[in-house]
Amino acid sequence: MLLVAGSMRLPQQDSMISKSCHRDLYFISSLLTICISIMTNGCHNDMEVINALTEDENYPLQTGKNIEVQYTDSARLQLIFKAPKMKKFLNNEEEGAYYVFEDGIEVFFYDNNEKLESIFKSGYANYYEKPSIWKASDSVVARNIQTNEQLSTEELFWDQKNKRVYSHVFTKITNEDGVFYGEKGFESDQDLENYKLIGSSGSVEVEDEELP
Repeated sequence: MLLVAGSMRLPQQDSMISKSCHRDLYFISSLLTICISIMTNGCHNDMEVINALTEDENYPLQTGKNIEVQYTDSARLQLIFKAPKMKKFLNNEEEGAYYVFEDGIEVFFYDNNEKLESIFKSGYANYYEKPSIWKASDSVVARNIQTNEQLSTEELFWDQKNKRVYSHVFTKITNEDGVFYGEKGFESDQDLENYKLIGSSGSVEVEDEELP
C-alpha cells in the first residue's frame, strides 16, 4: 500500500556500510518511480497550456509541495519519503523529463518490527528520466541507525540502467572498524557489496592488548 500526502499544482493551468543499503537503494528507486508516476498521472493537463509553457525550458511542467509518501508491505511500515518541493521539467522528447527536488529529500527506512533502521538524505536531488539516473548532492548522508554505520559525501550518482552507484568527490565511510576516505570518491555495484574507494585512506580501530 502506498500513502501519499502533500499538495500539487499545475503551473497556471557492504559490507562496510551495511547490506541494508541495497534494500534502501531499491526502495528509493521503486518509491520515487511510483511517486513520480502518481503525480504525473494524477493531473488532468490542458495540453495547449502545457505545450505553451514547455516552450520555456526553465518553466516547470508540474510542481509538488510537502510531499510525503509512506510505503507499507503486509500492513507493515517499511519507509517514509519526504520532499518539501518537486518540479518536473521537459526539455524535449528525446532527452525526456527531469525532476528537481531543490530542497532535498529524506527517506526513513524501518525494519520488520517497524523500528527506524536507516536514513538517507540530501540537500538537493535530481532524477533524469531517459537515462534513469539519480543524482543526490549537498550533504548526502546514508546512515544505519542500528549499526551506526554512515556514508557521507557531497555528490552521489545512481545509474539504474547500468546498476552502478558512484561519486567523483570526497567520500567518507564510518563504521565499527574505523573511518575510511575516498579522496576522489568511490564506485560500486548497486548492491554496495563490491566497491572501492578512489584515492583511499583511513584509520582502523584496534583494541589494546593486555601486556604480560
